Amino acid sequence: MSPSMWTMRWSHQVINEHHRHHLKSCSTISRVNNALKSIIPRTRPGDTDTDTPHEALPSTPLEPVPTRTTSVTMKLLNLNDGVEAGVMCVEPTLTNDGMDARNLAKAHKGFSKNDIRSIGITNQRETTLVWDHETGEPLYNAVVWPDTRTKSLVRDLKAKDGADAIKDLCGLPLSTYPSSVKLLWLIENVEAVKQAYEEGRLAFGTVDTWLIYKLNGGAQAESPVHVTDSTNASRTMFMNIRTLQYDDKLLGFFGIDRTKVHLPKIVPSSDPECFGRIASGALSGVPIAGCLGDQSSALVGQCGFNPGQAKNTYGTGCFLLYNVGTEPVISQYGLLSTVAYDFGQGRAPVYALEGSIAVAGAGVTFLQNNLNFIENAKQINDLAESVPDNGGVVFVTAFSGLFAPYWIDDAKGTLFGITQHTQKGHIARATLEATCFQTKAILDAMEKDSGCKLKLLAVDGGLSNSDLTMQTQADISGIPVDRPAMCETTALGAAIAAGLATGVWSDTTELQEVNRTGRKVFEPKISRKCAEKRFKKWNQAVQMSRGWLQDNDNEDDECDEEVKKA
Repeated sequence: MSPSMWTMRWSHQVINEHHRHHLKSCSTISRVNNALKSIIPRTRPGDTDTDTPHEALPSTPLEPVPTRTTSVTMKLLNLNDGVEAGVMCVEPTLTNDGMDARNLAKAHKGFSKNDIRSIGITNQRETTLVWDHETGEPLYNAVVWPDTRTKSLVRDLKAKDGADAIKDLCGLPLSTYPSSVKLLWLIENVEAVKQAYEEGRLAFGTVDTWLIYKLNGGAQAESPVHVTDSTNASRTMFMNIRTLQYDDKLLGFFGIDRTKVHLPKIVPSSDPECFGRIASGALSGVPIAGCLGDQSSALVGQCGFNPGQAKNTYGTGCFLLYNVGTEPVISQYGLLSTVAYDFGQGRAPVYALEGSIAVAGAGVTFLQNNLNFIENAKQINDLAESVPDNGGVVFVTAFSGLFAPYWIDDAKGTLFGITQHTQKGHIARATLEATCFQTKAILDAMEKDSGCKLKLLAVDGGLSNSDLTMQTQADISGIPVDRPAMCETTALGAAIAAGLATGVWSDTTELQEVNRTGRKVFEPKISRKCAEKRFKKWNQAVQMSRGWLQDNDNEDDECDEEVKKA
């Protein structure tokens, strides 16, 4: 009997129904193992429960949900809570302790620690964490990936000498998105962080680094583990995209003194030793052998191991990765160059072009929480299908500006085409279509950068469960959309990384048939003429949404405060 791999995914999702805690942890383990059943005999039937889109909260503490094996349903008060929640969620999955009869049935009587050969971690990228290197105590709330408090800082950096050369070194354009500007903002605006930096006590990391550090025992460990993998490091703007090591030119451009900040060591995504072992709890002693940023992990989980394969994950945001092989391609059309995965052990790292959309499922959450259009995210499909089309409404969901391929920092969310006949259903359709139009723009850019037109788009993530959205995506892009029956591909990717490190598989060629059964393909149903006409209208709306943020925004804020007091 082959041991299983476990994966842990941390996000900042907030779900209020605390009673789903144990149920989700068991059902998600089952779904991932079910996808591996052709190779790992010890599996259990899957569950159809899936994650729903959730809202990004850029101004709040990181709210990690250990998901994809343990999807915890709680709002966290500080960074330490995230790790404690993950450990707390694992134990009942192994022991069945504290579960009622219904949840026990879902758990299929749990797993034994002996069944677990290794653990893989996948995490939200770019989100930036800082702590005291000596004590291990967090110095501030995490700054989450869509946070736009750095926009004025980014404008200053773009005007700096040498800014034009940055993208060729790290693969990323200057924007509010990567970790570099978040760390700068923290140093400039948080006194505790600034003081730790000046005294050489500042430790920096993304979510993976913090989790691995804490799971290994944190500052109390005999040899604290402070590492990151190259997929996560490639999102900081500190790592050279070709050498996969920190680059002094990049650090110098951002004014980061390496003697004052402890940066995590960059290691491959799959390794039996670098990530250490769980220090305590139900999984004490089990090695952590895989680590991938969530979007890279989804590409691995979709088995996108060949150049020309692509996946699109529809979550809070939307992230399209296109495998370009073992040499990075620096995009000329607004895309990001990133590390797809690095399995080490003599294997060459694999690179990808990426298009990132800030708002996908977060748009649905906006309709639910801000406008009260629906009571839960699963109702979005029914609302959108209550009308035959969008009624001429276009919604540019630029809540945090527009990411790839536009990179328009001064855009704001804007609704166009509203008339006295507009209904909620039209706006719901326009919200779903916004993600599909932006994906089409990214696909066009990828075709220009790569010289090849994509033949099939693999999809996953919460919003991919909407048949209407996936059919709309196929219609707008003119490309068949391929959805797996088991959409937990992010967790599956982390399991694959861990398994490759610990001998469950020797090579990716052994994985080509994983998660292939039960897939559904959505074929385009409208003419290209009609699709292009709709896309032209979308691009018109994008251009009209720009320019809302100006250099005198502080004056506008003062005016708003005056109006509130009047």
